[in-house]
Amino acid sequence: MNLFKKKIKIAVAMSGGVDSSVAAALLVKQGYDVMGVFMHFWLETSKDELSSDEFANRRRSLEAEKTARGVCEKIGIPLYTLNAAREFKKAVVDYFLSELKKGATPNPCVVCNKEIKFKLLLEKAESFGADGVATGHYARKLKVKSEKLKVEYHLLKARDKNKDQSYFLYNLTQSQLAKYLFPIGDYLKTDVRKMAKKFNLPAWNRPESQEICFISDNDIKRFIGAHLDLTPGKILDKSGKVIGRHAGLPLFTIGQRHGMGIGGGAPYYAVKMDYKTRELIVTSNPKDKMLYRDSLIAENVNWISGKMILETVKCKATIRYRHKPEEAIIKPLSDGKCEVVFAAPQRAAAPGQSVVFYRRNEVLGGGVIGKL
Repeated sequence: MNLFKKKIKIAVAMSGGVDSSVAAALLVKQGYDVMGVFMHFWLETSKDELSSDEFANRRRSLEAEKTARGVCEKIGIPLYTLNAAREFKKAVVDYFLSELKKGATPNPCVVCNKEIKFKLLLEKAESFGADGVATGHYARKLKVKSEKLKVEYHLLKARDKNKDQSYFLYNLTQSQLAKYLFPIGDYLKTDVRKMAKKFNLPAWNRPESQEICFISDNDIKRFIGAHLDLTPGKILDKSGKVIGRHAGLPLFTIGQRHGMGIGGGAPYYAVKMDYKTRELIVTSNPKDKMLYRDSLIAENVNWISGKMILETVKCKATIRYRHKPEEAIIKPLSDGKCEVVFAAPQRAAAPGQSVVFYRRNEVLGGGVIGKL
């Protein structure tokens, strides 16, 4: 054993939650030189503070930071804090609102991972002297050496299929995967909770985080109404009959059935938002043909291998998180686009959401669903 061999220094993205806490504890046990990094993101306070108060989030995330600090003290590692409110607001929140304004359905978690957790965090961690970064994502990576001794990295689904987060990580590159670790990817969530309790970590019984972290009360409609100027309009059925009014098209997405405000008992489903006329088209038939798509165009496609496809690829594709992947054929187009042709029609494909490509447990890549 070389006693003078330098330990690999890993920065762990600490959120104060159980997953990142256990990830850090596992790396300490495995002999890494570990440090925690807690990032303060943007959270709304009042409309007047949206662009002026870059420290708004810091006041709202003190409790999470306190828990993260307690975990770090427990396992004997330092904790650094990073105010990423300004970068988060620009990359994630502004994107979220911009997509809604133009009629798309945004995916803020995908963008946060790409721009903040796997770009900004890596840059900052390296400035702290870290060799790599670890997160509490439920995902796995596989390092493979070819016959020419070239190293390639593959992104795999987590062991816990109910918690798998690989869908949100399709933008990862080879250079990023080379420096990232997913310590809990081989564990079930129940195992992670047990380990947190066994290690006596302050976060062991902390509840799951909310769906969209920057919406403090988890009321998406209220948030959209507070940050966008909404224009009311008519709700029409497919025959053109006016059956109600809506408060603003950004409040809806393809396939949505809740929040229509249409009386009569039978549920209605959004099938089209016409931003020229401000009309919302709905159907009472959950199997309406307008809700289904045989194919779509994926834009800004990323292939994790780093190699753009030149020929047709057969794989499975999913159009949203937790949606069952369907057999598909991916056809390369120009300008980083691909045509995705499904073996069976897919319900409620929404422009702006991500379509992700899989081969068995491996994530091949993905892109953003374009205008349908």
